Amino acid sequence: MFPFQVISVTPKLPEAVGRLRELAYNLWFSWDPRARELFRKINGDLYEEVGQNPVKFLMRVHEDDLEAVGQNEEYLKLYRNVFERFDAYLNGPFWFTNRFPDHAGHTVAYFSAEFGLHESHPIYSGGLGLLAGDHCKAASDLGLPFVGVGILYRHGYFTQKINREGWQEADYPELNFFELPMAQVTNEDGGQLTVPVDFPGRKVYLQVWRVAVGRVNIYLLDADHPRNSREDRRLTGQLYGGDREYRLAQEIILGVGGVRALRALGIQPYVWHINEGHAAFMIVERLRELVQSGVLYNVAREAVRANTIFTTHTAVPAGHDVFPPDKVDEYFSPFYRQLGIDRPAFMDLGLDREHNLFNMTLLANRYACRTNGVSRLHGKVTREMLKQYYPGLPVEEVPITHITNGVHTYTWLAQELKDLFFKYFALDRQDPLNERETWARVDLIPDDKLWTAHQFLKDRMIQFARTCLVKQRLRNQAPAERVAEAADYLHRDCLTIGFARRFATYKRAALLFREPERLARLLNDPERPVRLIFAGKAHPADVQGQELLRQIFSYAARDEFRGRVIVLENYDINMARRLLQGVDVWLNSPRRPMEASGTSGQKAAINGVINLSTLDGWWPEAYNGKNGYAFGYERWYADEESQDRDDCFSLFSVLEDEVVPAYYNKENDLPRQWIGRMKESIKTVAPVYNTWRMVGDYTEHLYLPAIRRGICFAGENYAVAERVSRFKHFLQENWHQVAIRSVETSVRSELNVGDRLAIKAAVCLGPIRPGDVAVEAVYGDAKGQSLRNVATAPLLQESEEGAGLFRFVGHLILPQGVLGYTVRVRPKSPDFDQPFDLPLVTWSPGF
Repeated sequence: MFPFQVISVTPKLPEAVGRLRELAYNLWFSWDPRARELFRKINGDLYEEVGQNPVKFLMRVHEDDLEAVGQNEEYLKLYRNVFERFDAYLNGPFWFTNRFPDHAGHTVAYFSAEFGLHESHPIYSGGLGLLAGDHCKAASDLGLPFVGVGILYRHGYFTQKINREGWQEADYPELNFFELPMAQVTNEDGGQLTVPVDFPGRKVYLQVWRVAVGRVNIYLLDADHPRNSREDRRLTGQLYGGDREYRLAQEIILGVGGVRALRALGIQPYVWHINEGHAAFMIVERLRELVQSGVLYNVAREAVRANTIFTTHTAVPAGHDVFPPDKVDEYFSPFYRQLGIDRPAFMDLGLDREHNLFNMTLLANRYACRTNGVSRLHGKVTREMLKQYYPGLPVEEVPITHITNGVHTYTWLAQELKDLFFKYFALDRQDPLNERETWARVDLIPDDKLWTAHQFLKDRMIQFARTCLVKQRLRNQAPAERVAEAADYLHRDCLTIGFARRFATYKRAALLFREPERLARLLNDPERPVRLIFAGKAHPADVQGQELLRQIFSYAARDEFRGRVIVLENYDINMARRLLQGVDVWLNSPRRPMEASGTSGQKAAINGVINLSTLDGWWPEAYNGKNGYAFGYERWYADEESQDRDDCFSLFSVLEDEVVPAYYNKENDLPRQWIGRMKESIKTVAPVYNTWRMVGDYTEHLYLPAIRRGICFAGENYAVAERVSRFKHFLQENWHQVAIRSVETSVRSELNVGDRLAIKAAVCLGPIRPGDVAVEAVYGDAKGQSLRNVATAPLLQESEEGAGLFRFVGHLILPQGVLGYTVRVRPKSPDFDQPFDLPLVTWSPGF
């Protein structure tokens, strides 16, 4: 192979439509249908052929077609309208700067291993990437100073084919980066910007690409550079591919390389947001930068922690990245000297001592001022999962919060419904999408109009599914009759249920097939037939997930399920959009509580598609009994088999007794009860589970506090960071001297609600000052050996007894019920972000 340069050559655009190229390179087109229409109207067949990729389209379109639209007044009218809105969008007004003018320019850097923006940019695998893409779009809508950092994968995530036996075949096509909606970043002399990252015995050079997402830029790192060896050029080849060392190298590229890329670009973030643990090595690089600039290591730790945010999306320990210490040694030993620490101190950054593995989630959580899960239930699960690292704390006080995920409404809401909403209640871009009053006006839409729009979307989905099946069977050389029958599968009058997501085993795609005879009766009811559509990819290394897919494919070929159970291959954003807008019911069956959030059901709900789900992820917060259906039980199971058995029984009961009858119960040819549930779904889900609300929550509860804290800790040559570092070190050195010597209470034989229970505690603090601790009564519902619904009441210093012994007094007002209470001491400082910024606690012994 010999070296060569790549250039992009495209047809010349007529002056009248000269800005089409600018639009093609901004993913704003992905959520503006009229922008996409500009390309479709030039040559609709070509636009579909290139996967609705406007950059690739402009490379292939004939100049005659461009000349024609450049002289077509109707087209030019649409062109002017689109660019008027595009310019208005880019230039404001902005929610963020209007609301927080003092923080304009205080950039948030958002690191993620994947971004799901559009089907033309396949660098995503599933929910994490789609959430990241929607997060960036909402940040753009709201005008946040925001930048994304990720990896550009030469082969993206795999393309899925399902062979004649039902086995998944993974294909990794090579992407032509010059055909994607992005551009290479150049340096000041016009050359390609490259960023070096140190690897064992060598440097790996990363080139940087920019993806414009409205007002937001995402910078993607690419190791496929001529200065790298052939092996190193493959490091950014596949998303979630390769062995553990390959993943370690990718995460160094993302974390360390991402920080260096932002520095090379002149971007100085005020907040560093780690979206899942893959990017946590950014912490190591930021520590290295500060230490190399002359800041002491322990001070640098506080400064980095002050403005780092960590969002975890995984509800099971096995889903968190871990690496053997010897491999971390191999790649990071040069950092030890640069940080001025030894190997054990470096390993302490993220070492899980129980399993002797370097854990990326621990690294991110230990160095984030705030950590959040992505639903209320997931926040609880994460606190349970990480409680071992906060010894002595009740699980509900583990300092992990939650912000429930949402979806980018304008990306996922069908245009036909947008038009309907605009007609009946003038929903447009000026309306606040996160206000219930806006969406309550869905009730103004006549039932027949909403149903007609849904049936149109269902017809379009059916045609899409049939086309996919025909192509799949032709490729697999199926008999002619099998190909022909696929063109007649699915019908608008049949209740159609969609299940489309990653084929991870905990999502239980095959739950209904635990009782195949009962399922066959349900699907083949002559009066009330039901159809099932399945789609999704199993990770190439997930043998169990692939087996699940094969099982469902095999069931679909049986006579009783033929044409009634449909399995579509190569699930992507385009297919997701068609299915979640066009099916009647969106089925979600994760094994509770293993779904962190899940957003596909939110996308379906805003389109009037009814959710049928276990009470997991976001659904327990949203479900009100009228806006969808729930199955399963909100209890903890000792074994998976029992849970799956119960959930299967519950699912069939809900389908047979509630879902199917409601769908087929019609008045004057309209299922009015069903339409009422559709409206309830839209008006309760749309205003809450959208990324405008979500990013607003991140801004107010996480970003702004981190901005202010970061500025404070860095000020006056890191004076506050140094003070906090000294204070924590002093407490850690002396906390063993803290003891609660005695506790006295005014307990009587009869206690009533509202009575004041007086508490006195004698506390030995050694050299620690009373003002540096909080002494408090802790009380709550007594449940076995633990307290639930914990509350606290302060105890104030009453006297000093000498020799470091102090007496504290206080009281608590008694609530109703069986109450448990005790006394504890914890560190306290006005510089702390939260009560357990330093998770030390001493409890009253045996009290």
